[in-house]
Amino acid sequence: MKSKSNIQLELSDRERKKLRSNKIKKTDILEFAPDELQELLNVPKKRAKEIYALADFQQIPPIGIKFAKDLIYLGYHKVEELKGKSGAKLTDEYEKKKGFHTDPCVEDQFRLAVDFAESRNFSKNWWDFTNERKKYRKEFGYPKDRPKKKWTEV
Repeated sequence: MKSKSNIQLELSDRERKKLRSNKIKKTDILEFAPDELQELLNVPKKRAKEIYALADFQQIPPIGIKFAKDLIYLGYHKVEELKGKSGAKLTDEYEKKKGFHTDPCVEDQFRLAVDFAESRNFSKNWWDFTNERKKYRKEFGYPKDRPKKKWTEV
C-alpha cells in the first residue's frame, strides 16, 4: 500500500493555512467529502473536488501527482469513477484532448488505474500492463484520428 505521507498536493498558502487551522493533515484529506473540504477550506466546489481527487488518485501505487492531474484533466475525480473503463480508450481520449500522442507507458498507467479501481490490488505497477497494452495495440491498433504529433515534439 502506498504511504499516505507520499501524497502530494499543490495547495495555496491560504489553503495550507485553512488545513492547519482546522487541524487537518494532508494525509487525512480523504476522510472528508469534497463538499466538506469546500466548506472547511473556503474554496469553490471545483477546487475542493480537485484537492480530493489529487489525494484519491495517489492511492494507486505508483501514481504521482502528475498522473493524478491527467485523470482530473479527463474529468475524473474519484478512483471509483474508473471502474469499468478501458485503459486503451482512456488513452485514446487523453491523446485526442491533448492533441499529441503520449509515451506508451501512459497507457500502462491508465490500465493500472482501471485495474486498481476494480480490484484495489496495491501490488501491481504500471509496467505490469505493458504486455497487455502491446497485445491489444497489435490486434486493434490506434484510432484513425489519433494525433500525428508526438509528446517529444511538444
